[in-house]
Amino acid sequence: MTLALHGTGVSRGVAIGRAWCIEAAFDDVEHRTLAEAERDDEIQRYQRALDDVREEFAQVRRHIPDDAPPELPALLQVHEMILADPALVAQPMQLVRTRGMNAEWALAETAGMLVEQFDAMDDPYLRERKQDLMQVVARVRKALAGRSALRRIVHATPDEARILVAPDLAPADMLHFRHEGVDAPHAFRIAAFCTEFGGRTSHTAILARSMNVPAVVGTHGAMQRIEDDDIIVIDGDAGVVLVDPDEATLAFYRAKLDAQATERSTLNALTVRRAVTLDGRVISLNANIELPEDAYAAMDANADGIGLFRSEFLFMNRNELPSEDEQFEAYRTALVAMEGRPVTIRTLDIGADKTLQHDEAARPASDNPALGLRAIRYSLAEPAMFGAQLRALLRASAYGRLRILVPMLSCAAEIDAVLAHIAQAKNELIDRRQAFAPKVPVGGMVEVPAAALAIRAFTSRLDFLSIGTNDLIQYTLAIDRADSRVADLYDPLHPAVLQLISQTIHSGASAGLDVALCGEMAGDIELTDLLVGLGLTQFSMHPAQLPYIKRAVLDVHYGRAKLLADQALAQADARDIRRLLALVNATLKDDERRINEA
Repeated sequence: MTLALHGTGVSRGVAIGRAWCIEAAFDDVEHRTLAEAERDDEIQRYQRALDDVREEFAQVRRHIPDDAPPELPALLQVHEMILADPALVAQPMQLVRTRGMNAEWALAETAGMLVEQFDAMDDPYLRERKQDLMQVVARVRKALAGRSALRRIVHATPDEARILVAPDLAPADMLHFRHEGVDAPHAFRIAAFCTEFGGRTSHTAILARSMNVPAVVGTHGAMQRIEDDDIIVIDGDAGVVLVDPDEATLAFYRAKLDAQATERSTLNALTVRRAVTLDGRVISLNANIELPEDAYAAMDANADGIGLFRSEFLFMNRNELPSEDEQFEAYRTALVAMEGRPVTIRTLDIGADKTLQHDEAARPASDNPALGLRAIRYSLAEPAMFGAQLRALLRASAYGRLRILVPMLSCAAEIDAVLAHIAQAKNELIDRRQAFAPKVPVGGMVEVPAAALAIRAFTSRLDFLSIGTNDLIQYTLAIDRADSRVADLYDPLHPAVLQLISQTIHSGASAGLDVALCGEMAGDIELTDLLVGLGLTQFSMHPAQLPYIKRAVLDVHYGRAKLLADQALAQADARDIRRLLALVNATLKDDERRINEA
């Protein structure tokens, strides 16, 4: 019988595939103290869980296809070795016997100790095996819960579609799943994401859009209802996850997949066209990237430039800071790849839910990380680190059109401090006789209300502005954008948000500054008319979204869009703005249908 789970669709499209469930290794561990009479039974329960996972690995090994990539059996061997490690086998049982811990608690304690040992290793390869340990621990936890092992194992093929199901994905996971994968992703293609938590701007949503795959978040209870290898359908348009669909449902969604492929083929034909409205207004469409190699995807999509290079992803998933030379090479790679098109690189935006591994032990956790030492505040508190990044950026500027973007600015004093650091970095490079471009534009992100309301301090000191709507909405509405419990309150169409965006665009234009928008609103085709009408001429989004927004821009008439924006700004309720946009979008779709029929 088909089971339907409802959540929030955050990346459009549909996908059909087998579930690949990823559970956290340490979260929500139950702590129970056992009586003496219970401990032998608990040890046997732990031993059965280990046996289940061993059998699971054996079945996986027996069904590895001949054409599987060599990484798969090698990675499986690593996991088998970890599972056989005496520390993981004997230590939890010892904790059960001597301290009366339940098996889950004892396993977590042992795993925590082993993680510390991995973190202390000098060899980067060995340090990275910590991720393998955590994956094995997660498997054992699943076995202890009675949901593991001895499940049906499918005959995987290298291009088989897998749908990743997880409680949530953290920023570090974005790198992990995009560029490394865990368990068996070397043999599987991730076709979609489903998470129990998260909202429209959660990291799962951003990851899915960057990979151009469907995603549904906020599907509470998914981990209890979906098993590994279940056939599931992800409908990112409707926000629905279907588990074990019947043949009629599968036929319906296979037809949608065919239509989706046809649409993407049509969109690819737009790559060579410029984004110009029906009445001749040129719109610049730029790409957001996380790593330098992502610039090639931006070029494939014919992006006008890189509107946001999130440099913090060079710093994450590692135990030491990247050196100045390493950063320089990464920035230079992106600039060279873009072949003279502008590349806007944001300085380190760390803090809140994005943390540095080397920093976690040294710096106490903030009680409220979203309002604590993050982004530019963090950089100014770490002048040596900030100086190394600025020197690397300036050195890279000799190889292309670099623009430096500073996150989370809120006042003139911070801007002045940043400009002083940049001047110092230039002087240090002059002393070293290292080249850099004579003029490197410096811009600021407008992502807190204080910046939008005190915009003159920005326009008088900076060369360009970029509106970061993800945080601007969060701070304007006092809503944690990563908390699924209040995700429905996170509203880009709130009148206050639109007023701040409009004010920033017009203040920048009056001062002769370029103003871009690089938050997730930029990649939402339902908002394209409105944003163009507000006066926005520079959008930045993940490369996969560029064709969709280009198609939307080509259908926009600026004069009509401005009337829409003026009407929206006059509303006092987001619901009225949403109804207004729905009416406009429905009218446009009707017009498009009539044209196609003719």
